Amino acid sequence: MQEYIQKRVLDICAYILETQATVRQAAQVFQVSKSTVHKDMTERLPSLNKQLAQQVKAILEHNKAERHLRGGEATRRKYKDLA
Repeated sequence: MQEYIQKRVLDICAYILETQATVRQAAQVFQVSKSTVHKDMTERLPSLNKQLAQQVKAILEHNKAERHLRGGEATRRKYKDLA
């Protein structure tokens, strides 16, 4: 794995652990695609550091479990602002 990719993986990992960010939020901050963040966290990170990969996986699973609630809240706010 190239050095700049390793640095990106570890930077995104640190950001997610620090902020509990979603894949979309991390992708926006680091100006990469959601697919890149997901691949970095699920495939590349475990080869670099298994412990960090487990911690990030727990956060990503938690965010995935809550995504239907976040979407509903965003829709509620949207229509509340329109009224």
